[in-house]
Amino acid sequence: MDNIMTYDVIIIGAGLVGLGVASALQESQPELKLLVIDKESGPAVHQSGHNSNVVHSGIYYTPGSLKARLAKQGNITTYAFCQQHNLYYDRCGKVIVATNEKELQALENIYQRGIENGLEVIKMTEAELKVREPYVNGIAALLVPDAGIVNYPEIAAKHVEIIQSRGGEFAFGQAVTAINETDDTVTVTTSNNQFTGRWLINCAGLFSDRIAKMAGYDTGMKIVPFRGEYFMLNTNKNYLVNHLIYPVPNPDFPFLGVHFTRMYNGHRDVGPNAVLAFKREGYKKSDINLKDLAEVLTYKGFWKIAGNYLGEGMAELRRSYSRKLFTANAQKLIPDLREADIHPGPAGVRAQALTREGKLVDDFHFVKGKRSLHVCNAPSPAATASIEIGREIVKEHFSL
Repeated sequence: MDNIMTYDVIIIGAGLVGLGVASALQESQPELKLLVIDKESGPAVHQSGHNSNVVHSGIYYTPGSLKARLAKQGNITTYAFCQQHNLYYDRCGKVIVATNEKELQALENIYQRGIENGLEVIKMTEAELKVREPYVNGIAALLVPDAGIVNYPEIAAKHVEIIQSRGGEFAFGQAVTAINETDDTVTVTTSNNQFTGRWLINCAGLFSDRIAKMAGYDTGMKIVPFRGEYFMLNTNKNYLVNHLIYPVPNPDFPFLGVHFTRMYNGHRDVGPNAVLAFKREGYKKSDINLKDLAEVLTYKGFWKIAGNYLGEGMAELRRSYSRKLFTANAQKLIPDLREADIHPGPAGVRAQALTREGKLVDDFHFVKGKRSLHVCNAPSPAATASIEIGREIVKEHFSL
């Protein structure tokens, strides 16, 4: 093992949140000696590189929550970052569609929430929706003009470039194996090095709970991985989708539902679903890690929530294995869609924190240690909000 290297701050995780924290630290205190550690060979390999690339507006989130505030500000910041650095962005707007009368009250609730969060939200009649999205089935809709698309891996690569230009260092390809936190320092042991810092910030995403445990902290929650599988429209069917098209969320399921996304590369994605992954980085149905799976199946919080969502969870699982059923679900929004119009696309894995009581942790959640801070829950819209999450962490916890 090499000699121990010393830093002011060590960040574990080179996803968008870790990079956002590193950037915010350098903005506020340029003299800091900073290190970002990641077990992969580069940045944004997992959640940050396997999401829908949507710039969220903040319309769904509870007024006053961190999610609501940081998504709204992050929406502005993300577009500004792309403009400043000549990166791709498309403020194409999002429509949220009610397909039947039962969904109208829920649509109105979303509208009111958006207004409370200070967003521009435009109500649309069926006729107005047809002008924007001729192939979408809906009796009413909301238009959220500030939602859009970016290329998050491209943003992550630019962050790395900027952080390095300011003197920040990266240790890629180094899995963390041990953490020793004292009153004054934190020592991080990796697969082939040892690093000591005055402070540690854990932005390890899918492994954030294990990193916190390694540092000696019981967060009271466990990361449960949910795989989201996408299909892609055949390019000759791209005309079916002009905006980001979302359903009114199913109140019986804690995810947003299958939607249509106009991508930065010209493709149109359909998805994602949400099924339990049998491995924390399990992007394929065949990916199984017995340790990861046993952790979930022996966690009492999982069984408490499984009962609540059993029906819809089983329906999602069936759709995962049947393109016909997946298509039928997507046809609720676009009836002209046919099974032959889509082909398998990428998949991602969401890190969702779950308490022992079986509650999904809804908001961003941080746990402060003696010399460390652990980002224990950073689900969507964390990519949109990543720069602002970094600034929030620095402002609230690291006036070093």
